[in-house]
Amino acid sequence: MAAASDQIGLIMQLRRRGIRSTAVLRAMELVPREQFVDPAFVEQAYLDAALPIDCGQTISQPFIVAYMTQALEIEERHKVLEIGTGSGYQAAVLSHLARRVFTIERYRELQKTAEQRLAELGITNVTTIIGDGRLGWPPQAPFDRIIVTAASEEPPQALIDQLKAGGRMVAPIGPTRDSQMLVQIDKYEVGVEQRDLIPVRFVPLVKGRVKRR
Repeated sequence: MAAASDQIGLIMQLRRRGIRSTAVLRAMELVPREQFVDPAFVEQAYLDAALPIDCGQTISQPFIVAYMTQALEIEERHKVLEIGTGSGYQAAVLSHLARRVFTIERYRELQKTAEQRLAELGITNVTTIIGDGRLGWPPQAPFDRIIVTAASEEPPQALIDQLKAGGRMVAPIGPTRDSQMLVQIDKYEVGVEQRDLIPVRFVPLVKGRVKRR
């Protein structure tokens, strides 16, 4: 089983790699990552590495989770949209920083499992749905922050449209896993500004939702 010392070691490693936000580090510390990984990988839960989960997806590397979260600069009254619930780990981290988190997943199996994990941890400010992440969540828009955990060739315009003026989106952009860049998009009253952050490797943001079998 993962030990508390493993979690402490990860937090120290994140600090060394440039994660300076005490709020983000505290949120990472509050979320038991071992509860979000496949039982076969529990011993690796606090390694700074991505791990496989069901449906051919992954739970992101802790550094990437922390880096993206830090780049968002979330404030406690913010409403955040996450595209790609996956294991639910990123949403759990966000829950300790934002007022409300809305998260969209295209695989029902992942959505249900994530929902159960969040409930078991007593996290009540995260709402999950099945849907097409490219379309966002119009009934809950606009959002203060949007985080996208799957890559598209271009920033989805529907998501930019659902950002508040003064809002920010962080997303991986690029045509292939070998040419992706994490970008920060800030929206203003007139126009947006895009800034490249770091190279990344994410699964693709796929159009549509997975139909029930």
